[in-house]
Amino acid sequence: MADTLAFIGFGEAARAFAGSFARGGLAGVRGFDVKPGLEDAMRAQGVRGTDRAGALDGAGLVWCLVTADRAEAAAEECAPHLAPGALWFDGNSCSPGTKTRAARAIEAAGGRYVDVAIMAPVYPARVAVPLLIAGPHTQAAAAALRTLGMSPHEAGDQVGQASTVKMLRSVMIKGIEALTAECLLAARRAGADAAVLASLQASDPGFDWTARSAYNLERMAVHGRRRAAEMREVARTLRELGLPDRMASATAAWQDQIATLEVAMEDGFPARADGLLRGLDP
Repeated sequence: MADTLAFIGFGEAARAFAGSFARGGLAGVRGFDVKPGLEDAMRAQGVRGTDRAGALDGAGLVWCLVTADRAEAAAEECAPHLAPGALWFDGNSCSPGTKTRAARAIEAAGGRYVDVAIMAPVYPARVAVPLLIAGPHTQAAAAALRTLGMSPHEAGDQVGQASTVKMLRSVMIKGIEALTAECLLAARRAGADAAVLASLQASDPGFDWTARSAYNLERMAVHGRRRAAEMREVARTLRELGLPDRMASATAAWQDQIATLEVAMEDGFPARADGLLRGLDP
């Protein structure tokens, strides 16, 4: 019997997946989001919007793609409505501890929890984005994901093994974004951005510092709230490992601050930097 697939949360990742995965083996696709008014967005991707219980009713495959700070609560709220044996793909950027607690709620309700780490931006890759999966159900999960046209790689048989890789990678990736803002917004305000970028380029000629800096500012401005929530989970991961979280926590604060400015991102580093500097002015 063909499975029904449900999306819990219908943000950027869910839209990227819904619009690109193979549907030949699916009986239907449903979606639920706590944010109202997303029915048109779902309909545009061939997803039937409904309430939480309706989305999960009989669904054998469930993608949970909410914000990092909502992942554990989403598992607890959805567990009573979960079909027996349903595969719960937790693709949220959370600490291993958070995923372990979410897994307890899903498994106690008879579901099969899968720790999923999305290892690159969902655009432009969409369904082809690399995934790490972990937990006791990885073989069944990998087979199901491949029928959707996705690219899973098994990271281990324990929940948290996939998310650990994602969390620790984010220390570097999101941290570099935050350092970009601190370094180059200051350089732009001081009138030294051309010299600073030239010096960075000379030190690392294989990296396009101007283009990457513009990209990093855009990621923070557009996605900073979600990235800040992820970095708070990164900080939690570091504390779970008995290590200080000072860099991750500072990155979360900076990502949040940049996103809160709600500055439209024009093309190029100078325009983006100037827009953010105007937003930061008291």
